[in-house]
Amino acid sequence: MIILQTEQLKKYYGSKETIVKALDDVNITIENGEFVSVVGTSGSGKSTLLHLLGGLDRPSFGKVLVDGKDIFALKDDELTIFRRRKIGFVFQSYNLIPVLTVYENIVLPIELDGNRVDEGYLKQIVEMLCLKEKLHSFPNQLSGGQQQRVAIARALATKPAIILADEPTGNLDTKTSLDVLSLLKTSSERFHQTVVMITHNEEIAQMADRTIRIEDGKIMGGE
Repeated sequence: MIILQTEQLKKYYGSKETIVKALDDVNITIENGEFVSVVGTSGSGKSTLLHLLGGLDRPSFGKVLVDGKDIFALKDDELTIFRRRKIGFVFQSYNLIPVLTVYENIVLPIELDGNRVDEGYLKQIVEMLCLKEKLHSFPNQLSGGQQQRVAIARALATKPAIILADEPTGNLDTKTSLDVLSLLKTSSERFHQTVVMITHNEEIAQMADRTIRIEDGKIMGGE
């Protein structure tokens, strides 16, 4: 079953002689439960693709379909709610709020949506990511690897159908990177979530079920 799909997706900047084609007619399909890596050099368009898949930016042309729904047919406020409920994000910079504890950071998206925390589900996530002893700590008391685990826990906490990870190991050493990616893969299998991960690291990319290659805004392989 296809959960995520793009149709003739384009993102252009500038015009005429100065036009930059960040994405140029991208068509991809991702099955429910797949772990897909998107690989490309700096400036290839991979981060632009991830931002469009998550509705963080709007395309110049084309569609992004999540469960068959064109997300850009939604109004901005509708898209914000849809994104919060359907998609979890993991960024290279962690994006944790320094004045909140680990627990508060994890449950923040749930509370923003006005929902009750599923403590049983949250306990499973926390235990799997080895964060049980860190729930009352603040981000600046954690290592980089621990902060990224908190970011993953936050992304999982809302039970999204899709996890989008943008260079999630970019600030980590090799061993910690492999540990974090192993946990992300395990969590996707355990909670039946689809993962799309941007990376420039070939070794990391190989941990995915499938690798899509992008260069100069075009898909070059894996699709």
